[in-house]
Amino acid sequence: MTTSSARKQEILNDASVADYLQTYPDFFERNSALLAKLRLPHVREGGSTISLVERQVEVLRERNQSLDRKLKELVDVARSNDALADRIHRLSQRLIRAKTLQETIHAAETSLREDFGAMHSVLVLFIDEAKPLLGEGGRFLRTANLADEQIKMFESLMTSGKPRCGQVRDAQRDYLFGKDSVEIGSVALTPLGTKGALGLLAIGASDADRFHPAMSTEFLSRIGELVTYALTR
Repeated sequence: MTTSSARKQEILNDASVADYLQTYPDFFERNSALLAKLRLPHVREGGSTISLVERQVEVLRERNQSLDRKLKELVDVARSNDALADRIHRLSQRLIRAKTLQETIHAAETSLREDFGAMHSVLVLFIDEAKPLLGEGGRFLRTANLADEQIKMFESLMTSGKPRCGQVRDAQRDYLFGKDSVEIGSVALTPLGTKGALGLLAIGASDADRFHPAMSTEFLSRIGELVTYALTR
């Protein structure tokens, strides 16, 4: 190999060729004969090769399919968020119409069941005024004190002041939903008030993946804030 050939080989590499084609995008228009001769190895049935133009078409088609999938995902997320926003709006309306603590608790339970389809939900309150309502609250309402040993199982949740999703310990599940609640596979927990000073809201699901740690908790936070404001009104 001559010195001139070696120098050209050093200069012409993948990056330099790519830079040249980007700088002169009309290169193949000016050299159409070369474009027709270029063949790209491509795995197909029989191991055949395809032209550069065919490969470009395939790349564009693959990109288009990828963009279509991403667009569909964005549309699905937007529709889901719209549906959640509508449910939260209905919850707000129910809580606004409630005039007493009893009506507020009933409005929260009804909205969770009818608007959100949450058939397994529990409201634990650290409010003395809620104790006389236990008989009327059914399985939805629970009362407790922050000093209770069972409540200490949720200490980290209360301290964080933020919703948490995922699976819970058997003791936590039994306390919230009863010892016959083995069908509860995942739970969404939302502290109410500053560091859970008012209580907590628990929503259970039979599907173990329905509530998972990686999911967004923005809407749970909004629900918790609405219920908190209604309880302290």
